[in-house]
Amino acid sequence: MSAMENTGKKLDEISGVVEDISFRNEQSGFTVLELYVDDDLVIAVGVLPPVNSGEEVHMYGHWTTHPKFGRQFSAESCESKMPSGASAILRYLSSGAVKGIGPSTATKIVEAFGDRTLEIIENQPARLAEIRGISKSKAEQISQDFRSHFGLREAMAFLGQYHINPNQALAVWKRFGVGCIELIKDDPYVLCADELNIGFERADAIAMSMEKSPDSGRRIAAGLTYVLTHNLGNGHTCLPKGKLLDVASSLLEIDRAAVAEQLEEALDDSEFMQDEIRGDEFIFLPYVYEAELYCAGRIATMAMCPAEPIRNYVRQMELIESMTGIAYDGHQTEAIDAAMNKGLLVLTGGPGTGKTTTLNAIIQLLEIYGHKVAIAAPTGRAAKRITEITGHEAKTIHRLLEVEWGENDTQSFARNEKNPLDCDALIVDELSMTDILLFQSLLRAVKFGCRLVLVGDSDQLPSVGAGNVLGDLIKSGRVPVVALTEVFRQAQKSAIIMNAHRIVSGELPQLDLRDNDFFFLPMRESDRIAQTVSDLCFKRLPDAYGFNPLKDIQVLCPGRKGELGTTELNRILQQRFNPQHQKRPEIKIGGVTFRQGDKIMQVKNNYNVEWTKDDGTEGTGIFNGDVGMLEEIDKLHGFLRVRFDDRTATYSIDNADELEHAYAITVHKSQGSEFPAVIIPMYPMAPQLCYRNLLYTAVTRARSILIMVGHRQMVYRMVQNQKKTLRYSALDVFLRRDTM
Repeated sequence: MSAMENTGKKLDEISGVVEDISFRNEQSGFTVLELYVDDDLVIAVGVLPPVNSGEEVHMYGHWTTHPKFGRQFSAESCESKMPSGASAILRYLSSGAVKGIGPSTATKIVEAFGDRTLEIIENQPARLAEIRGISKSKAEQISQDFRSHFGLREAMAFLGQYHINPNQALAVWKRFGVGCIELIKDDPYVLCADELNIGFERADAIAMSMEKSPDSGRRIAAGLTYVLTHNLGNGHTCLPKGKLLDVASSLLEIDRAAVAEQLEEALDDSEFMQDEIRGDEFIFLPYVYEAELYCAGRIATMAMCPAEPIRNYVRQMELIESMTGIAYDGHQTEAIDAAMNKGLLVLTGGPGTGKTTTLNAIIQLLEIYGHKVAIAAPTGRAAKRITEITGHEAKTIHRLLEVEWGENDTQSFARNEKNPLDCDALIVDELSMTDILLFQSLLRAVKFGCRLVLVGDSDQLPSVGAGNVLGDLIKSGRVPVVALTEVFRQAQKSAIIMNAHRIVSGELPQLDLRDNDFFFLPMRESDRIAQTVSDLCFKRLPDAYGFNPLKDIQVLCPGRKGELGTTELNRILQQRFNPQHQKRPEIKIGGVTFRQGDKIMQVKNNYNVEWTKDDGTEGTGIFNGDVGMLEEIDKLHGFLRVRFDDRTATYSIDNADELEHAYAITVHKSQGSEFPAVIIPMYPMAPQLCYRNLLYTAVTRARSILIMVGHRQMVYRMVQNQKKTLRYSALDVFLRRDTM
């Protein structure tokens, strides 16, 4: 055995003859087989092309030790040779490798055609009908199965030379089938399909290696799609036509006029959609265009044809006021009336303005009148928070819609127009975090006549995904909106709340307070800031206030990079809270060291992670933003255990890349959450992070105490930058059109 260099990693290689296939998952391609290597029987595992007994294979990978099955070879790629010689072919066909051929039929075929058997099956299937018991139709079926069987392995080998891994190659095969090699040779840009996760740049490199023309129509169309898709990640549902042409021309390094010509052809073929937004032409991906149009049409219909009004609710509201001792102000009363009589409401407001009080009144009244109320939020932590403040169970939007996952992580929802949500009223909290595609899925599942109450803070950061749903609904003027603006007397005692309102109105926060819940510690050197943040978390705040340093205190950073970004601060805080120790197992995942006892966060929704509650209840699903403690690392058996509050979740090491350290997290990741104590390092940062909404969102995450450490000037600079992150979207325009 030797080692070779392959895509930057040293891999072992082995060659042998397949003895037996112990297991194969046809969907994923994961295979366990027995292989004779130099007279030794070796277990090999991995995502492999379909191979069968008698085949000679050459594998690249590395040796591992399985806790139950012992030493085995984990293959990352596999090259196979067709069996040669009548005896090897007989063994191969007798194994059931080709549908329709069992041991008896295999013997007859090999006796008839000898060493040419496989050539006959592939290229002259009609000759199989010469054998007694094989009809012409069966002969053709045998040949088709054989060609399909070897088409996958040829596709894997073909794509492997371009460093496309077996999982991706299998996805390509499933997407395009038998003719995929010819299809890719003709147009490598078919590999840009979203579900393949290969991307434009790699497809472009493959095309260039094939000496395809750099100004071909397919390359330009793929480049345009790439630019639009990339900008979905920046929040844009569309781009101005001129901007799109400029960026694509630069990316492709070809003349702008050629890009413009191809764009017009693509528009004629409906590969892209074009619409006039605020006097300028904008270009959309078709499914995103459909999402914004659908949401606009559905919301307009709900506004014009609202749910049946609840006319006589005032007496019941007075009873609620009497029992709770709460007197609703004018804006709160207006919001309650809109929810009762208009059936559609956007409720917005900052901290301390009575948003929760108003929402609780709406829920109580709806239930008094027999309405079945459902509550949802975009993330797990946001759903947990709204559950705590209303006393009613809330679900993530994905869970509410009963998400289903297909191959390649494609998602669909069981709840839709044909199977709507079973509720009379739906309340969605933290709407600012909801992107246009998820909002479309939600509206598709809302039955006609259902009340819809959308709640959010329009001054917070917009969604990570594309669109500006809350902002566009408010801006359209076509939806009942109630903005709560009065800060109640009790809330006025909090410097956190008062400074948050100062920030959002463009006033400088009071940074010199000494006896409240908002503190600023000025210092300039990055190492001093980092050390102070560490001391505050580890000792000063726990000693002074009794906070649990890992559960109650959260460091929030504007970004990931730099000396005071989350990456570096997590390293520093991990060393302070959970240093390396011989009794603390650790594992490196994606270049990051995770240690038993670490504070970690789930960074994407995963509805398949299994968990067990302390009372023995079992379930699945851990959500983006959930923070927990890494309780166990078992490298021998290949799993991690993480405690999230009263649940313990089990991760295979393969899907542990969904975890990150959470001693420090970004402000974006904190959306929908609230923490007893928040520490924010303030330091020179990238201009795209230095704006008012981000600072406001960070400050409003703190419930009891907030401490800023660093440059006073950065606080002022962020407050003065009132430009919200520019997002190109069209929901508000579509809502305002006369045709709606």
